[in-house]
Amino acid sequence: MSSALTDLFPYPIVQAPMAGGVSVPRLAAAVCEAGGLGFLAAGYKTADGMYQEIKQLRGLTARPFGVNLFMPQPESADPSAVGVYAHQLAGEAAWYETELGDPECGRDDGYDTKLAVLLDNPVPVVSFHFGVPSREVVDSLHRVGTFALVAATTVDEARAVELSGADAVIAQGVEAGGHQGTHRDNPETDRAGTGLLSLVAQVREAVSLPIVAAGGIMRGGQIAAVLAAGASAAQLGTAFLATPESGAHALHKQALTNPLFVRTELTRAFSGRPARGLVNRFLREHGPYAPAAYPEVHHLTSPLRKAAARAGDAQGMALWAGQGHRMARELPAGQLVEVLAAELAAAGTALSGLSGFATGGTGR
Repeated sequence: MSSALTDLFPYPIVQAPMAGGVSVPRLAAAVCEAGGLGFLAAGYKTADGMYQEIKQLRGLTARPFGVNLFMPQPESADPSAVGVYAHQLAGEAAWYETELGDPECGRDDGYDTKLAVLLDNPVPVVSFHFGVPSREVVDSLHRVGTFALVAATTVDEARAVELSGADAVIAQGVEAGGHQGTHRDNPETDRAGTGLLSLVAQVREAVSLPIVAAGGIMRGGQIAAVLAAGASAAQLGTAFLATPESGAHALHKQALTNPLFVRTELTRAFSGRPARGLVNRFLREHGPYAPAAYPEVHHLTSPLRKAAARAGDAQGMALWAGQGHRMARELPAGQLVEVLAAELAAAGTALSGLSGFATGGTGR
């Protein structure tokens, strides 16, 4: 990883940007203060909402941090399939005494407006999910001193990230909780994801970009493993979900280690795009029939998920989690960073000189 980017955070630990109110400013601040790289998630927020969180975070820490953006999505959904799914969800709406959402609420997540805010008020790092920003966008971020990171789930996607001029690729293995950052939504490859260690090794051989490894990482020993495989840092989401600073619903936090939820599965049930979550009633009943329609299905089910949370019903919530969810620890976020760093050191891996993390690697 380029030495300038490396200097932003002492430990090779990145807190994943988890949309939906999880990656709040106090969580990002705690991670930054402990020596990791904290992230805000701009997904599903307005541009002003994102800006207000950035202001709040800057009031909590003077350390560098990141902001994550969702790429606009092409119009590829079949309206009739969305209509059929809405009909199938009518019983859920009646049960939770709410209305289904409007599937046509918007496709671009306010991308252009958010990007304009980030160019007028630069932050140290911006990452992208669900696609690759244009070379012009990456160059504009570089001009204001912002590093650009982009998620990829395959070698071909990593090559596309490199061509964009980005500073690093986030290699996301199939173990990761929440949405897979695939650049194109292809229903034929829903179950064909690559495991993280294999993906990191393949991407390492295919591109010269520094790699941030993401997917199911819960312990310092796992961080050591991905660093040994060629990554420069590790991104952890589910590990930080259970921390007191996380904005996740209490039921979501409890479900990570609740014996009622024994496994995770990739599903389109809640959003129309593949995302890994704890298997609950909603996922079991509707996952097999959910269409490939993002963000239409996300908008459609949003009121249902909120109503389930209000009712205290975890069986109707989107319980995003990685495959390592049973290893979640209810530690303060800053303490968790310190524990992870100690575990990494105990794994026999020196922090200096790891895949270019401290010594500098390929980058802008």
